[in-house]
Amino acid sequence: MKNRERVLWGIGSSRALRAHWALIELGLEYRSEPIGSRTGATKTDAYTILNPRQKIPVLQDGDLILSESAAIVAYLAERYGDPGRPLMPENITDRAHYFEWQSFICMELDATSLYVLRRHEYLPETYGDAPAAVAGAKDYFTRMIGAASNAFDDDRPFLLGDAFSGVDILMSTIIDWALRYGLAIPVPFLAYQDRVAARPSHAAARRANQSP
Repeated sequence: MKNRERVLWGIGSSRALRAHWALIELGLEYRSEPIGSRTGATKTDAYTILNPRQKIPVLQDGDLILSESAAIVAYLAERYGDPGRPLMPENITDRAHYFEWQSFICMELDATSLYVLRRHEYLPETYGDAPAAVAGAKDYFTRMIGAASNAFDDDRPFLLGDAFSGVDILMSTIIDWALRYGLAIPVPFLAYQDRVAARPSHAAARRANQSP
């Protein structure tokens, strides 16, 4: 099962990094197709067949073709996780918290906050200036990440407790993204980011996510 052919399309973005990281964390062999966003490579006929939305990343695992970085991480965790490298808990209550974090990260921090900044502060030539939306997104991110930092009140090392999981991959890319945008990050999340970034799989994924 673990030797089936896998191909990952996409490099150079936080979302592509998530997929590379999950594959590497699980020790899975795969081939990387190094195409980036806004390069024209996602608009070819061949790629559009894979993903009509013309976005990266896309994972092909045997007959399965899957887009959306959070879905790719969750799929890999469920299919290939084992007791030594779980990436997703087996206990139903812990899994509920996994998906709670996944939804929070993807919706409240990514789509509602950081992606608004990317569009209207860093790509205004494409999406237009929207100062009020930018200010609102920054304020919203600050409130949401502040509330989320309460998770570390019990001194847990990772979002779900003692075990690193797929939602740590998602959150780490969010923290890195926010720091690049100059946003204030609560101290518990800064310490958390240092722990997560110290994993060898993180460094390997960052290399895999770069242009060859």
